[in-house]
Amino acid sequence: MNAKNIGALAAWIGVSELAGVVGSAFTFSAISDWYAFLNKPFFSPPNWLFGPVWTTLYAMMGVAAFLVWRHGWKKPETRHALTAFGVQLALNALWSILFFGARRIDLALIEIVALWIAIVLTIVRFSRVSPKAAALLLPYLAWVSFASALNVALWTLN
Repeated sequence: MNAKNIGALAAWIGVSELAGVVGSAFTFSAISDWYAFLNKPFFSPPNWLFGPVWTTLYAMMGVAAFLVWRHGWKKPETRHALTAFGVQLALNALWSILFFGARRIDLALIEIVALWIAIVLTIVRFSRVSPKAAALLLPYLAWVSFASALNVALWTLN
């Protein structure tokens, strides 16, 4: 891999991780003074697990986006795939703003459904350009599916 590709890979990972940084700005303060006091379902993971899982998923998302970008920005399928990626990344950050920042479990639930759909559409778009890139997003889809179930349970219990 040449220096240009290494820089691009780092940039795509950085952009993806930035969504996590934006979300975490709203998350950290709410963990101890709001989330800790919510009624949680039996399948709620410990708080310490979320950071490592999301950091890994954001890195995988960045690698996936890089694989698509490498296909060639001038190609319409690449632009469409990366546009879908940008939309789902924005929705990803928005969920934390709604759930932790606004403390609106109900709005976050509606939003996470939109996020899930956006991820599926991104996977479809990525698969047309790079099946490996699409495969890298499958753990993300699985985690957001789990997070959706957790969001439903939190809404129901609170």
